[in-house]
Amino acid sequence: MNKTFPNADAAVADVQDGASIMVGGFGLCGIPENLVAAIRRKGTRELTVMSNNAGVAGFGLGILLDSGQIKKMIGTYVGENKTLEKLALKGEVELELIPQGTFAERMRAAGAGIAGFYTPTGVGTVVANGKEVREFDGRHYLLERSLHADFAFIKAWKGDRWGNLIYRKTARNFNPVMATAAKVTIAEVEELVELGSLDPNNIVTPGIFVKRIIQGSAYEKRVEKRTVRKR
Repeated sequence: MNKTFPNADAAVADVQDGASIMVGGFGLCGIPENLVAAIRRKGTRELTVMSNNAGVAGFGLGILLDSGQIKKMIGTYVGENKTLEKLALKGEVELELIPQGTFAERMRAAGAGIAGFYTPTGVGTVVANGKEVREFDGRHYLLERSLHADFAFIKAWKGDRWGNLIYRKTARNFNPVMATAAKVTIAEVEELVELGSLDPNNIVTPGIFVKRIIQGSAYEKRVEKRTVRKR
């Protein structure tokens, strides 16, 4: 069993117009740069993208916004992306903002086979519009549905050809829950290692959740907002 693909372009070859894609990352940390760039080259359009944020101008998901390939963005905040802000205000991109914990739990629920869950987050706000509200022990809760996608593009530190993955520090972020919530999970790794090289105790995403894996390259590892102390 070998889930390795030769490159990112081959791994995303069947991502068609109108697909829904979860994309790992927090800010600019732990994002699948190679897979996102491959979708840009492929030109797939009308995408529904689910990610914590949409990168920045010219990097990360920002390149798909620049090229007009995203129809709907589902995430937790606009971040530093002025392009997303402008497109959303003009109605050219549909924007759905979800509380960050709810976003993560909706994907975790999908991976666990849970149809929905109740949470107090968002009660009494616009987040509650159109959602069922129930009272438990004197407190009100919203019913939130699980969140699924056609594809998940995730980034890991190390992986093997069976798709077992290890993440590194903050770059772990939303990647593990997204890996379980999509029909097809595609992983890119900084190091593609031989079978048996990974300590089983350190594997976060078992290969059963991963359909394809590639060796990534040329990671920029940008700093979104650099702050330095005055001398």
